[in-house]
Amino acid sequence: MAKYLLLKHYRGAPAAVNDVPMEKWTPEEISAHIKYMGDFASRLVQTGEFVGEQALLPEGSWVRYDGEGRPPVTDGPFAETKDLIAGWMIIDVDSHERAVELAGELSAAPGKDGKPIHEWLELRPCFAELPTITE
Repeated sequence: MAKYLLLKHYRGAPAAVNDVPMEKWTPEEISAHIKYMGDFASRLVQTGEFVGEQALLPEGSWVRYDGEGRPPVTDGPFAETKDLIAGWMIIDVDSHERAVELAGELSAAPGKDGKPIHEWLELRPCFAELPTITE
């Protein structure tokens, strides 16, 4: 089994076929979209391919270690991905082909007018184990 990270983007990926921002959807369209994603995740739980998921808000902070004391926190400048990533899902599948198949299915979540979004999802393999560093 190999783990893959599926990233949903607010913007920045190639345009989706049904490229209408969610703030222009009706409450029913939003509910149908969220139900589709929940049903998708539930099915993957049943097949043993689901690891985790989380939707992300666009707000956030940058934090870094800056010596002793309180680390500095700032509201910007933002890295590109901070503005773009809407949520993530990790799947654990038998092959890259299966990961591509599932990403394609998730891409078909309904959007405006109940039509599939056909959004681009970023598919990233996870390390099976951390690399060993030798000198």
